Amino acid sequence: MPVYVQHEVLARVDDVFNAEALWQAPGLALFSRRPLLRDLLERSPREQRGRAATRCFSHVTLMLPQDEVDDDRHLTRGARVRDLAQSLAALHQKDFGDLLGGDEVRYHVVGNDAVASGEVKVKFGHAVYLPAPGEQLLYTVTASRDSAIWQPVCAVYPNQRLTVVGQDEANATFAVPGWPFGAEGGILLINDGADSEMEVQVRPKDTLDCRFDAAGGYYVIRRKANGDGAGQRLLLKISRAGTPERANPAKAPSAVLARAPAVWKPREASIAENEMTAMPLAAPHALENDATYAPVARHRITLAALALPRLSRYRDTGAAALEIGLGSSLAPVAPGKDSLIRFLVDDADDVHAITAAGRQRVKVPSQFAPLDGASLRLHAVAPGMADRYAALLALPQGPEQPAAAGTRLVFGRGMPALAGLRVLDGPAFLRHLDGSAAASADRLGLSRNAFSWEATGAGLRIVRLSETQALFHLDADLKLVAPITQATQEQPYLLPSGHHLVAGHYVLRFDA
Repeated sequence: MPVYVQHEVLARVDDVFNAEALWQAPGLALFSRRPLLRDLLERSPREQRGRAATRCFSHVTLMLPQDEVDDDRHLTRGARVRDLAQSLAALHQKDFGDLLGGDEVRYHVVGNDAVASGEVKVKFGHAVYLPAPGEQLLYTVTASRDSAIWQPVCAVYPNQRLTVVGQDEANATFAVPGWPFGAEGGILLINDGADSEMEVQVRPKDTLDCRFDAAGGYYVIRRKANGDGAGQRLLLKISRAGTPERANPAKAPSAVLARAPAVWKPREASIAENEMTAMPLAAPHALENDATYAPVARHRITLAALALPRLSRYRDTGAAALEIGLGSSLAPVAPGKDSLIRFLVDDADDVHAITAAGRQRVKVPSQFAPLDGASLRLHAVAPGMADRYAALLALPQGPEQPAAAGTRLVFGRGMPALAGLRVLDGPAFLRHLDGSAAASADRLGLSRNAFSWEATGAGLRIVRLSETQALFHLDADLKLVAPITQATQEQPYLLPSGHHLVAGHYVLRFDA
């Protein structure tokens, strides 16, 4: 495998800002001399024919002891660093001008705490590129372990053809935060220009497996061989600068997100008359017992999503943050260290994701994959609801309860009907400005008597009981159908099977 990044150390340097001392040793070339920068570039040409070099590398990064760079910045405003870069570029142009092939010589001098006093680290090679002044970004590369917290890795410029990312800068162009695969592998990014797609390859090829997740818009990288870390993964996202985060030039992710599967499959309501017709006639004495076991319509109400409120509407209550945890099964739980992922809305109405990797503000809509085979979606809110809600958090494993047909019950804060679906009715979810916990998050936006409901084969009959209670009808894809303002005892609102009703924080799906 070719060496994409050359890392070398110049040792026993008396003055790290002396360009001539770093470039070439004085006097005649001796076998015992230590190699300096000119020797390293000469021994590792960019291109060669036979043993003769035809091109040399022209972009070089120098890492000096951090204390030396800090002192220069304090005492001379960085003049010695600038002079070192300019002097080395001039020496490079003078000695290798016939091997540059029109390339511009660029040097970049930085400080590094890992560089010992009296040493200088040098980095150059096929995957080392220094942007020109004012050159615009073409791609940004970020990495994540859980698809929620994304850490910056590097930028890629239009003329930057090769980039290697991996464990650390000693083995790659850029280090990836949280790289779980050790030093044996890396990811090679190949950029053939703005009109071409970014190509992603594994180096060496037999160490890692890399595939593109079109739904998530990122690459999923895993170790191929079984053993330590075989179950670990890394997510790598490559986005064009100036485009939405989900855009990926390598493979455009699907713009249509599949709806999360229902926890149970809706079935058509049975008709009692037909069931009676299908009963055996040969045993009339068992008719009463058979009728007891005749299938009946099964109605259920499922908590399909949580509507994250805009806390700015409730500033007078002192509400500062609403935080919701999801456990290992992605069911809602009280936020804590055992939560696989948490979502928080602050008093500025910003939505944050929290995992073991940290906390990060997230965009709406977004998709998350905290575990293999598990997917979470944060849906945008329709304009008709945007004044009340910041996002809809779909629950792939939301709780559900049966709904007996022909019985009218009341849903609301403190009402027993469907109380098991009010998962935020507790002190752990809502925090005040003084840090104290609220008695219940349901006090924000949910009346004690919000609405009454009755399950029927035609749909869920809704009667709005409180004039201040906002109710919204969403379709099967969580798209707004209409706000429910007229729903009386005489003319109840009919919610079709498979559709959703929003009341307070809760998005309830009715299935018949």
